[in-house]
Amino acid sequence: MSDRNDDGSKYFEKMLNMIDVGVHLIDNKGITVFYNDKMAETDGFHREQVLGKNVFDLFPSLTNETSTFVKVLQTGKEIREKIQTYVNVEGKRITTINSTYPLLEDGEIIGALEVAKDITSIVHLHDQILDLRHQIYESPAKDKKNASSAPYHFSDLIGKSELFLNAVSFAKKASRTSSPVLICGPTGTGKELFAQSIHNAGARRNRPFIAQNCAAVPNELMEGIMFGTARGAFTGAIDRAGLFEQANGGTLFLDELNSLDLLLQAKLLRVLQDGMVRRIGGTQEQQVDVRILTAMNIDPKEALEKGLLRNDLYYRLSVVNLYLPPLAQRKEDIPLLTQHFIEKFNAMFGMKITVIAPAAMNRLIDYHWPGNIRELSHAIESTYNMMELECETIEEHHLPASLMENKMKAAAPVLLSRPWSDKTANDSAGRLTDRVKQIEKEAIAEALKQHQYNITLTAQALGIKRQALQYKLNRYGIAKKP
Repeated sequence: MSDRNDDGSKYFEKMLNMIDVGVHLIDNKGITVFYNDKMAETDGFHREQVLGKNVFDLFPSLTNETSTFVKVLQTGKEIREKIQTYVNVEGKRITTINSTYPLLEDGEIIGALEVAKDITSIVHLHDQILDLRHQIYESPAKDKKNASSAPYHFSDLIGKSELFLNAVSFAKKASRTSSPVLICGPTGTGKELFAQSIHNAGARRNRPFIAQNCAAVPNELMEGIMFGTARGAFTGAIDRAGLFEQANGGTLFLDELNSLDLLLQAKLLRVLQDGMVRRIGGTQEQQVDVRILTAMNIDPKEALEKGLLRNDLYYRLSVVNLYLPPLAQRKEDIPLLTQHFIEKFNAMFGMKITVIAPAAMNRLIDYHWPGNIRELSHAIESTYNMMELECETIEEHHLPASLMENKMKAAAPVLLSRPWSDKTANDSAGRLTDRVKQIEKEAIAEALKQHQYNITLTAQALGIKRQALQYKLNRYGIAKKP
């Protein structure tokens, strides 16, 4: 029986060493009993250095007040998702989200388990984004009129369906004021494009437009990003303006609002009500003048019923409600959108598609598009990857398989029924196509060599875009270096 238990323990230990979160187990005296590979990688230790050692010997900077292990052993209460920033033994600055749990046996605390998720790379990426925003925020006033990062205007929005035109008309009216706007619609319907258009059509057009996806940041970091931090607020904290300060005088767009923690929603509501913001760890409040645009990809009633959105915040933000219809409800816009994407990808791939065959267009119109306009864009891009460079017409068989459904099965017998003369013509056309490809390949290789394998200069000499040249190099298997 003991052999089976030993085998089970080995499998369990092996499993814990395979997962991508750190696991640290101590007894009630603070001695390490288990320490997995991921935790060792994060802290910079070897497992042998840690097993059997007291946590205070391993981390001398810890105190009874700062150690979550000690707090859990003393209180018997778990501590969930606490953000910690520290310097590991290799001198690297590490940020983790830790959850610490007491281990009980017959009502007595026999140890504690800590699970840590390393979010250092996420924090570093967001720090870079915030630093760039902070530079814009701190730039001289003469440059602030160019600080907006909202390239889209109402003239960029494409469609002629009644539902779409009604949404545009409604949004244009909303752009005349500074009232909050809540934009709802399925994923891929262009909510941020509408938000940028509202901003650019309003009086704040020359002021900053700051966009933040609430689902893209852990809740533990979102508060600092939204409201800013003061030096010393927590380990590694520096003086940094939050989203409200950076967007002061302009527009703040919060996407996927329903992903925001309820506690943060309460703090957001307070800022919206009195227009005052205080950085985390700071003592002074600052007056801000920000227009709030928000977006959700679920129905607000559903978000309220599931407890994802506070009622009071919803009423504060939904002064103007804007609904964007899914692409399935505006099928007459698909030809216009498709033409737009053809022009876009012609430039990107260096191709000259001029026509989409009626059967292919019908296939696009018949499809239900759960991913909406974003999915349509990806489908057209996928089509370009499946076509020959010299093609000028998108045929039905060029479209992604996910759009074809049962059409692929129906297409096979047609090839078998073609007469010999057609096959001969096709063979001749195939030989000509191969010759054109060979000439193009040789021309590209020669131009690349003449310009010492400089991609930019070669693309300019050939009269195509750099991305198109990269595509052709990969397609023809031409070496990018001698």
